[in-house]
Amino acid sequence: MFQALLTVLFATPMLAAAQNEQPLNPLHLVVAVTIWCLALGGESIADSQLDGFRRNTANRGKSCRDGLWRYSRHPNYFFEWLHWFAYVVLAIGSPLFLWSWIGPIVMFIALNWITGIPFVEAQSLRSRGDDYREYQRTTNRFIPWTPRP
Repeated sequence: MFQALLTVLFATPMLAAAQNEQPLNPLHLVVAVTIWCLALGGESIADSQLDGFRRNTANRGKSCRDGLWRYSRHPNYFFEWLHWFAYVVLAIGSPLFLWSWIGPIVMFIALNWITGIPFVEAQSLRSRGDDYREYQRTTNRFIPWTPRP
């Protein structure tokens, strides 16, 4: 039942955008497509960088700090979250506009406290120990930002 509820929640931003009876503002379309492309590209780059790191056997037991992974411990999750803002932009002017915010809010909560990061971090601590603890100390958890000294 919980998964069914999540399905409804994640469909809500698209419903809000679809209920927009105003003509599509070209600027909103450009912004939404830009957000979507940035999100898709960022997630793809992050996944590719992690895959390349994992393929190198010399990196076993180490944490990836290459590319986007230098700025966030979970850049792929960040970009997954970012894509939900495209629907918010497309819903501007919709009578259900406020409902479009459910996507980014629920995804942020799910990734940060329910499904994503807690499980990945626990597994990373078990498998990489002190290396991952140092990574946690120096690298932002979710939003890409400059590394800490």
